[in-house]
Amino acid sequence: MAITTTILVTRFSALGDVAMTVPVMKQVLDENPQLQIVFVTNKNWGALCAGIPRLVFFPADVKGEHKGVPGLYRLFRSISHQYRIDAVADLHNVLRSRIVRTFFRLTGKRVAAIDKGRAGKKALTRKENKVLQPQTSTIERYAIVFRQLGLHCTMGTQPVFAPQPLPERVLAVTGAKGAQQWIGLAPFATYREKMYPLAKMEMTLAGLAATGNYRILLFGGGKKEVEQLNELAARYPQTLSVAGRFSLEEELTLISQLDGMISMDSANMHLASLYGVPVVSVWGATHPYAGFMGYGQSEQRAVQITDLSCRPCSVFGNKPCFRGDHACMEWIKPEQITEKVISVIR
Repeated sequence: MAITTTILVTRFSALGDVAMTVPVMKQVLDENPQLQIVFVTNKNWGALCAGIPRLVFFPADVKGEHKGVPGLYRLFRSISHQYRIDAVADLHNVLRSRIVRTFFRLTGKRVAAIDKGRAGKKALTRKENKVLQPQTSTIERYAIVFRQLGLHCTMGTQPVFAPQPLPERVLAVTGAKGAQQWIGLAPFATYREKMYPLAKMEMTLAGLAATGNYRILLFGGGKKEVEQLNELAARYPQTLSVAGRFSLEEELTLISQLDGMISMDSANMHLASLYGVPVVSVWGATHPYAGFMGYGQSEQRAVQITDLSCRPCSVFGNKPCFRGDHACMEWIKPEQITEKVISVIR
């Protein structure tokens, strides 16, 4: 069927947030065969769009060429010169994306933007009189934006991508997958309040390694994380740090081959979810109720302390622990994670 409509989608954000848009855009394209999506996001995240017909990755450099209002205008002009945009779906709804959508609105284009549900999330995370109720998931909030533009979008839970064969460069590091099941372990997060203590996570790793049933691949990024993970891998047989060794595209193929992933409330949970990899997610200051559970993941796979009246204390984990003891993470026992992983993979 010929393309008759082109929608511009914007999400200038971190990797995990952008990964959550992919299942929704894929579903929209599947249900609307006349549609093309031009996806404007961080210039480094193009690998997330690979292999999806009619999904066009348009890189944005908001810290360089597209910085500030003049840069965003250049972005608008560049998009307009290359594509005939019919409508804009703003999946971010921050100042940058509002400026871009305003440029298009002034040319008569239809615009829809995400409702982030700030009031409900504020009630969920406030210190006093907390309202502990599940909020609409971010996945569903994205889907609503497309429906507002008159497009069909009925979300399911099927994986977005099938497992991918490992390229030679990855195989040279990992070797071929044998009889052991592969478990990914991504112990880091942007904020301290979202990260399980590394010493305790090592105890979880030790418990899994002791079974002899698993090969454990350590994921992370940045010089400090790479150093820590390399040291950790050196202490345990059948454990390999892949942090900092591959491109995003290569790392995604590796994630696709995993039998399970252990992750914080962070990007690796969302990347694994694209391939239907079961994720045991560890939650501290944040909570699945805020709507950021990985696509297709069950809350039954989450590990969290449920009887702390203070949690969740923030939506994104960017507020310091007012108790000062990080009980939401410190009280989780390493064997709770180990047992959950074994149960989920079995």
